Amino acid sequence: MLGPLLGCIAVLLLLSTLIARIRLRWWWIRSFEFPRLQIALLAGVCALASWMLLEPGKWRMASTGLSLLTLLIQLRYIIPWTRLWPVQVKSTHEAPSNQKITLLIANVLTPNRKADKLLSMIEQYQPDIVLTLESDQWWQDQLDQALEDKWPNSVKIPLDNLYGMHMYSRLTLSETEVKWLIQDDIPSIHTYVTLESGDRIRLYALHPRPPAPSESEKSLWRDAELLLVGKEIHRHPSATLVAGDLNDVAWSRTTRRFCRISGMLDPRRGRGMFSTFHANYPVLRWPLDHVFVSEHFTLDSMQRLDAFGSDHFPILATLCYRPTRQNEHETPEASQEERQEASETIEKSKTETQQT
Repeated sequence: MLGPLLGCIAVLLLLSTLIARIRLRWWWIRSFEFPRLQIALLAGVCALASWMLLEPGKWRMASTGLSLLTLLIQLRYIIPWTRLWPVQVKSTHEAPSNQKITLLIANVLTPNRKADKLLSMIEQYQPDIVLTLESDQWWQDQLDQALEDKWPNSVKIPLDNLYGMHMYSRLTLSETEVKWLIQDDIPSIHTYVTLESGDRIRLYALHPRPPAPSESEKSLWRDAELLLVGKEIHRHPSATLVAGDLNDVAWSRTTRRFCRISGMLDPRRGRGMFSTFHANYPVLRWPLDHVFVSEHFTLDSMQRLDAFGSDHFPILATLCYRPTRQNEHETPEASQEERQEASETIEKSKTETQQT
């Protein structure tokens, strides 16, 4: 019975891998893009067990072969987010401090009331900009009391629908806009940040709705928001950062297309996954919280911080504005077909009605 059991497991793992390649936006299909690491590990275990425990024959060959095929397909997606891959964003070497910017991004989880832990981390690391997601009026009250003196420039969008957003900055913000890009209950922050050097950079803070049974039956509206921002960045190229909980993994079709449409770079590539969700389940974690940069930046440091009661870990990233080094980066580019598909996705999101 062990042969058929391992064979069935191998088939299921391969099917879950192939389903993620289907170009449909239903949430249950897109959900298979998330656990690629977990599926790869299970496939590796299944291949090893099949080879070691089964007698030579068809079950051993089939189970081992299918498991290894699954493992290879999954590794193709996840290896760029390991140290086995070249870094995409170059490291900073002795960069001027006035050209650096440190961001702390934290999805606080609205019902979470352990604000002290997050505030202690902010005080410890002294980021230039604090971005919180899922923050409501209660969270705003705690953040205001602790941060307004040292981080006097702020954007506050307290909401009770899990899409509230707050930004506190010690650096000057200008031309700040709160936009509702695709859906009228999902905000985003668009602003310019003036570094201590006097240079201005553009910053987008995003938190699109995920494809999930309780949220949205399709990924259409999440995809459209990311692609809409990507197109705007492409139309107006300048030093740009994109940060937030994108409710999508780094290796998904949509996030990789966003990078090609916008020309943005992922500082995690070649350094690690920095998986931020789910904080309470170590075996079910993937990178949902992101920082993307244009070619004008190098990376000083990046780390995942400790849990503070939310289902997300915070991310801390220090970047340096180094336009003289932008030619060191290979900027991703989208094909004309991808740009056309992005435009069609955006238009479709404005006409199709969401069902939850």
